[in-house]
Amino acid sequence: MNVINKTVNIKEILKILPHRYPFLLIDRVINFQIFKYLRAIKNCTFNEPYFQGHFLKEPIFPGVLIIEAMAQASGFLIYHSTGELNINQLYYFVGIDNTRFKKNAIPGDQIFIEVIILKKNKNILKFKNIAIVDNNIICKSTIIFAKKSYL
Repeated sequence: MNVINKTVNIKEILKILPHRYPFLLIDRVINFQIFKYLRAIKNCTFNEPYFQGHFLKEPIFPGVLIIEAMAQASGFLIYHSTGELNINQLYYFVGIDNTRFKKNAIPGDQIFIEVIILKKNKNILKFKNIAIVDNNIICKSTIIFAKKSYL
């Protein structure tokens, strides 16, 4: 069944995702099942740069970065599912549908990201993504990735 219940820490995430500070938005992977689902965590800390200007008297985690965190979690699942850590074959974030923001995330929150693969074919993967804080859904979205080969 390929269920991985081992927690994946930041060192292992850095081996998979090409993102780096301040744009790496996944702190930990809790568990995943290849070609099925993934659960990850983004810790929101006050010293992150976007909180200084978004917004001064009411700092919130930017919605666009919630989407990016979901995309990064989806990317982690892609590479563990396909085993394709190849610089000549990359999966690009190419579409976003049905996105809804329900609540804000603020400094000190822990965002749990749930990723479920809805559709896969040779070059396209489609994901259902949900972001949760304190058992409340803060965002839902469908994200699409396409594989592009170079050579």
